[in-house]
Amino acid sequence: MALNFDVPDYKKIRVIIDTDAACEADDPFAIAHGLMSPKLIVKGILAEHFNCEGSVERSYREIQTVLTCMDKEVPYFMGQKGKISEDRETSPAVDFLIEEAMAEDDKPLFVLCQGAITNVAVALEKCPRIKDRMTVIWIGTHGAAPYKAPWREFNAGNDVAAANFVLGSGVKLWLVPSTVYGTITIGIAEIQRRIAPCGKIGKHLFEQLVAYNNSEGAGWTQGESWSLGDSPAIALAINPNCGQYIEVPAPVIAEDDTSSMIGSLMGKTMPVVRIYTSVDSRYILEDLIAKLELNYL
Repeated sequence: MALNFDVPDYKKIRVIIDTDAACEADDPFAIAHGLMSPKLIVKGILAEHFNCEGSVERSYREIQTVLTCMDKEVPYFMGQKGKISEDRETSPAVDFLIEEAMAEDDKPLFVLCQGAITNVAVALEKCPRIKDRMTVIWIGTHGAAPYKAPWREFNAGNDVAAANFVLGSGVKLWLVPSTVYGTITIGIAEIQRRIAPCGKIGKHLFEQLVAYNNSEGAGWTQGESWSLGDSPAIALAINPNCGQYIEVPAPVIAEDDTSSMIGSLMGKTMPVVRIYTSVDSRYILEDLIAKLELNYL
């Protein structure tokens, strides 16, 4: 079975998915969701590092695996090898992002960021003109300032300098902070029952999650549930109104991931950004599962 509907062409948008796909278990779910959504013209997938040696290569290989399991052909690119302060060589991912942003195309471009935001920061630094040619949706930070970090927020914390560069850049930015992305909760039993039977991709999504859940790196998890926290990046591109938001000056991220309210960064007034205060977890999870069932069951 497949989807028996399409989206009118004038409603479709271009997207680039930027993902630390091998970091932990939620990114592959979001990648799959994006690739199955007819509104989204996925122009490319960018591998993102997660602040350890070899991590961008691991993300790149996981993107390959997801595409193979889904029998999809989409361009994918190696991203920056580390933090913006450490890796000054421009990656293929950055070059592709700039090229796509500068392309003459009537369809708007959304960059869906599911990890550190290094690739976007380097692209903005190299070609500031792309600032006005895309919307960035980022799963990251603890939200609007002032907000004392309750724990390390992984995505902002993996490259604080890149986070602050993007936050202060003036690019059209929609943030999905920790208080929101942590609410996309699903039981592992439900993933086994409803997602694992959905072909090679369902099997892979379930098995890679279970493997990570049983690993030493997963001590922070609850044991038999998961937050598919990267999926709002996809869902908000499909339907920006599947959540509520405020528009406030961008926070500045401190080294401990606290969202600080200092008014300016390096003498620049912080631009206004959209920060989501809630998203519809029922819609996000059911849309993902329905598309998996219709395409792969």
